[in-house]
Amino acid sequence: MAGSEALSAIYDASYSRLVAQLMAITGSQEEAEDAVQEAFVQAIRQGRRFEAVDRPEAWLRTVAINTQRTRWHRSAVLRRLLPRVPGPLRAVEPTPERLALAEALSRLRPEWRTVVVLHHLADQPVATIAQDLGLPIGTVKSRLARAREQLGTDVALAEEADHA
Repeated sequence: MAGSEALSAIYDASYSRLVAQLMAITGSQEEAEDAVQEAFVQAIRQGRRFEAVDRPEAWLRTVAINTQRTRWHRSAVLRRLLPRVPGPLRAVEPTPERLALAEALSRLRPEWRTVVVLHHLADQPVATIAQDLGLPIGTVKSRLARAREQLGTDVALAEEADHA
């Protein structure tokens, strides 16, 4: 079988069983499904190395369990340290303007969105963004230009839709 066919067969044969096992460990179907799906993503990343695994379901189960253990660890660290974060712990109010901005930004490629947020919302100069992200200044400028162009197109389309 080709790699993707083999993975599909393993998925069909073991996904439900793995989710049931992880549900018993996590107590949550959502967490179990997320962990098992992450294990399959890792299998895809492994490519031919995964194809050579003797017991693929056991490998997937181990990866899913380790994924969940990592999530629990991070969650425990966050719960322990969050009270030490200075300032009030309150949510940002979702005003219509903030929601519209978040919607527009969500349509950008993640690398474009990052530089737009750092430059326009965090008031960071291009050189600082480049240094912080380990990118050439020209790349940051290019991403900003492309993002602005995309945002301008989105705004123009939204205005056309409003007037239609």
